[in-house]
Amino acid sequence: MDFLNSKVGRNIGCLSLACLLTACAVGPDYRAPDVPVPDAWHSQPQAGVKPDSAETPVLASWWTVLNDPTLNQLIDQALANNLTLRQAKASVVEARARRAITGASFWPWLDASAGGSRSDSDINGKQETWDGGVDASWEIDLFGGQRRAFESSTAQLAAADAELRDVLVSLLGEVALAYVDVRTSQSRLSYAERNLESQREVVDITTWRGEAGLATVLDVEQAKSSYSTTLAALPSLESALEAGKNRLAVLTGQTPGSLEQQLGERKPIPVAPVDVVSSVPADVMRRRPDIRAAERRLAAQTAQVGVATAELYPRLSLGGSIGVTAGSAGDLFSDNVQSNRYGVSLSMPIFRAGAIRQNIKATNAQVDQALAVYEATVLAAYEEVENSLTQWVNEQRRHAALIDSAGSARLASELALMQYNSGLVDFQTVLTADRQLISAEDALAVSDGEMTSNLIRLYKALGGGWSVFPPAATASNELP
Repeated sequence: MDFLNSKVGRNIGCLSLACLLTACAVGPDYRAPDVPVPDAWHSQPQAGVKPDSAETPVLASWWTVLNDPTLNQLIDQALANNLTLRQAKASVVEARARRAITGASFWPWLDASAGGSRSDSDINGKQETWDGGVDASWEIDLFGGQRRAFESSTAQLAAADAELRDVLVSLLGEVALAYVDVRTSQSRLSYAERNLESQREVVDITTWRGEAGLATVLDVEQAKSSYSTTLAALPSLESALEAGKNRLAVLTGQTPGSLEQQLGERKPIPVAPVDVVSSVPADVMRRRPDIRAAERRLAAQTAQVGVATAELYPRLSLGGSIGVTAGSAGDLFSDNVQSNRYGVSLSMPIFRAGAIRQNIKATNAQVDQALAVYEATVLAAYEEVENSLTQWVNEQRRHAALIDSAGSARLASELALMQYNSGLVDFQTVLTADRQLISAEDALAVSDGEMTSNLIRLYKALGGGWSVFPPAATASNELP
């Protein structure tokens, strides 16, 4: 009994020492990189921008500020059916499963086996042998290689979750932009068709005046040419309209042509509000999921340095087995011979021709790459926000000028036709006024769409919409 107690005591002591050693983990401890963050945006306008706050839910569901029920329906359909989003969700499930696989290395592994054989010889006659047993093995994480691997897989899970949210942010922006493109194409078509009708009236008037000897053949042919030029623009606008509808169908997980009932009726372009909500650069860093994903990938790669470094050190494993042997299958649980085995094994690399250290060097180089990717992602995010703010402000100025331009062109076209009918101006003046009106109204329709599209791009750049569904299960650093 004393012998048994002393043996058990030694085993427990060895196991306790091994567990204490597992608290040591080789390799660098990760620290988030310190990147410079500006206090404010360089392109921040003096008016029209409200600071974001915890009480401002605009960025979370920014598309609702457009007050367009059809857009809201399309957003809901995309969230439910988009295939890219489904793929990203599956990636999170995969990352969670791989983290669980890595965590399984902390526990002992058990394997059961059973088998039988029969032999027939002149000396011993017929003999049967049946055996069964259970094998156990447990690798003690002496220098933290397994712990670093678990740390890496935990960061990979967090990165997959952030990438899911990045897909979500991009999807919301794509749906809204495609919807605005559809409404913009419809608006341009309406302008073109209205101008086409006006030009058809001009053709009729010019033809009548030509028959009455009040206009030349040149005037008639120029009127017909202008009418045909406007007519030729319609197919391109109709193609752009159908392409936008098809794009929306695919984004919402449907076959092209499925949205004709929702989008067939022409409706105005959603009007962007005068004021927008913005965030300071530090908030954008915390909110944008692509930055969060890049930072978590860097953390995961840093932990891999510890995994590679642990290969330099010894590995300690505990193992054992319990087995039984009998002359028949029925005797396995009664008349059998039992054998027990347990032991400790220690292995250590002696000569690998420098492969382990080169692997550490390669892993450190991958950390440098991940750091560069992270810093580039931060800079790209700042660039996107700055450009979006600039475009939003400048398009407002352009839109105001186009409103005046279109109004003046419309009046000029009406006056030119009236004066032409009165014989005060030649037909070239009418053609020039018509061309200016067509160009101004088309540019205004495009600018109407750009006003709203720039708002969408700004909210997308700020990371808006990343939290429209409940967060995925939090990746815990605790061991399973």
